[in-house]
Amino acid sequence: MLAAECEPWAKTGGLADVVDALARALGRLPEAGTGLQTPVDVFLPRYRSVAVPADAVTEPLLVIADPRTGRRLAVSVVNVRTDGYRLRLVDVPAAFDRDSFYDHPDDPWRFAVFCRAALAALRRDGTQLDVLHVHDWHTGPALLERARGDAAADPFFAGMAVVLTVHNLAYHGWVPLADMGMLGLAPGDPLAGPNPDGLDLLLTAIERSDLANTVSPGFAREALTPAFGMGLDGALRAKGNRFLGILNGVDPDSWNPATDPALARAYDAADPSPKAACRADLLTRVGFDPADDGVVLGMIGRMDPQKGFDLLADGAPDLLAGGARIIVQGSGHPELADPFRALAAAEPDRIALIERFDRDMARRIYAGSDLFLMPSRFEPCGQGQMIALRYGTPPVVRRTGGLADSVVDVDERPVEGTGFVFDDATPAALVAAVARAGRLRSADPAGWAALRQRAMAVDFNWVTGSAPGYFEAYRRAIALRRG
Repeated sequence: MLAAECEPWAKTGGLADVVDALARALGRLPEAGTGLQTPVDVFLPRYRSVAVPADAVTEPLLVIADPRTGRRLAVSVVNVRTDGYRLRLVDVPAAFDRDSFYDHPDDPWRFAVFCRAALAALRRDGTQLDVLHVHDWHTGPALLERARGDAAADPFFAGMAVVLTVHNLAYHGWVPLADMGMLGLAPGDPLAGPNPDGLDLLLTAIERSDLANTVSPGFAREALTPAFGMGLDGALRAKGNRFLGILNGVDPDSWNPATDPALARAYDAADPSPKAACRADLLTRVGFDPADDGVVLGMIGRMDPQKGFDLLADGAPDLLAGGARIIVQGSGHPELADPFRALAAAEPDRIALIERFDRDMARRIYAGSDLFLMPSRFEPCGQGQMIALRYGTPPVVRRTGGLADSVVDVDERPVEGTGFVFDDATPAALVAAVARAGRLRSADPAGWAALRQRAMAVDFNWVTGSAPGYFEAYRRAIALRRG
């Protein structure tokens, strides 16, 4: 695998969680009678913030051609022992020793160096690969490298199938014509594609992969439409049945209220009663009255218009008028955080904004909230709703993408329901869904308890669900590649 993020080493969002959990789950598949010949290698840039363990092993120095200049560029690859796979850090200080992972003017060059170095390290290993699994636009340069190799009948690439996973279609990795040299492309190079203005790295990866997937069946269907395809729907439709959706999972060991050290009390489906202590602990930490029985709404995520934070902010006055209290954790667009800052300043005992990434507090919000909100405008999959279900906190979600695939509305299907689903991306629709949940919680304690039990019983284990789907995708991609 090649990826720009991997939990816990480098993370800004769900990409990191998926890469780590899937790599580990694939390594466990042999226990179920199928699996890989060797554990997965995960290549990751060695960003400044990546803490390298003392027992890490640095491979012999690797020299590649700098994509931008063609000159010799020295690269270190640092191997780190992890739980179930080998992490290989591509160490090029000029590219990655920076304050942030992304949003640098030379990002095309940085990730071209990453991909070229990873492929050179694999070539040096001397093992013929069956599958190269790449993630999002950052790994698009690897597909360009393979295209170069194919043109020269390079045996290293001959039988190697490439599977692309698209986690978010909104980020394309656009490279203007003036910057094409960062990818090692000269003007008029046929690899640059037909667009005279530049190159879309995600489009390149979609077109040149043997098989592509996104992270839920629901979003795979939506992505074929102009409304959700972000300008790539035509390329995805052109792949036909070589584009599919595989629902993400969660790691049941990493997300387990019975063993989570961040929680005030451990609990499980057999005895969820200690969840009340987790609720009291959360409310005390954020300055709310733990004795107040008003419904507690939690929301965690990247503050991006996609996630619907503005819907919650606009609906907050009505929610507060109904007795709710709101805890928000996230960072990102300042204009999306501003309304919550104002609300929290006006009513600090009713609204809390935690404007940072805090793993332990996130876990306390999952466990201590009464409802977990995900009012996304679009959502390729999302893991927050899956974690909330595992922690016995019914989610309130918009009917889109992976949210619709993973949450069953309790009013539509009372026997099977696990949460509350609404359709319109409006504050009023969100408020109405929360009101439905509040009525069930206050008027039918037995029904509420049963809902929580069903939520905690849902199985999103990577090993039993998603990883076998990827393994079958690999086999199919190999067959496509080798005819």
